[in-house]
Amino acid sequence: MAISAADVNKLRQMTGAGMMDCKKALTEAGGDFEAAIDILRKAGQKVAAKRADNATNEGVVLVAISEDGTNGKLVALACETEPVSKVADFNELAAALLASAVATDAADKDALLASTLADGRNAQEAMVELTGKIGEKINVAGYENITADKVVSYIHSNNKIGVLVAFTNVTGTDVTEVGKDIAMQITAMKPVALDKDGVDAATIEREIEIGKDQARQEGKPEAMLEKIATGKLEKFYKENTLLNQQFVKDSSINIKQLLEQTQKGLTISTFKRIALA
Repeated sequence: MAISAADVNKLRQMTGAGMMDCKKALTEAGGDFEAAIDILRKAGQKVAAKRADNATNEGVVLVAISEDGTNGKLVALACETEPVSKVADFNELAAALLASAVATDAADKDALLASTLADGRNAQEAMVELTGKIGEKINVAGYENITADKVVSYIHSNNKIGVLVAFTNVTGTDVTEVGKDIAMQITAMKPVALDKDGVDAATIEREIEIGKDQARQEGKPEAMLEKIATGKLEKFYKENTLLNQQFVKDSSINIKQLLEQTQKGLTISTFKRIALA
């Protein structure tokens, strides 16, 4: 049967798919709009399957902080290329995912992907549909949801890095400014843990072995290697755990001391950093 330009345009308005894809789907469906929509969805699934192994280093990171400042959520929606990250449909989906995270208080990424968006679509299915439309892999590269006495956020200027910092023992102190400073430090310095006890055993073992190898190459005696490696591990803690890092705005103090100066007993219970790269 003949497919009119008006029908093609109507399906395009309904789905957002390209004109040629809409015409092809309507032709295959014999003019049945519902069947044509199913065909377009299946096409999206095929594209998603073909591009499943493609790297997604571009995209956008969005944040939402509750009105009382005690909860923060980060959503990172990733794609393959920078131009797609600027497309309106892509950014609208990212915003819809964040809105769904807030509405459902999704505990983790799986819960977010299983949630229903405001327009009634399943989150995962909406991503597949957009993949079919734009021809690139799209995925939720990261999702975080934290609650504390006060949560402060920071989104880097390129919209590809987001940080949440959870404060406890705030006792009425305004930690917005210091929180922003610390979040910016986390963005730049990439701490691997909050404190020494948060560093996993595999990392500690690797750093000790690296320290031993370096000392051995410097000609240090075998009996001294363990002691030297332990000293290097302490340096690793100082450079790579948040509370022990020097404050970038004042190298005479570390983050733990900065917190104590801001408010006695003020601490950070956790932090989250999501980066697309």
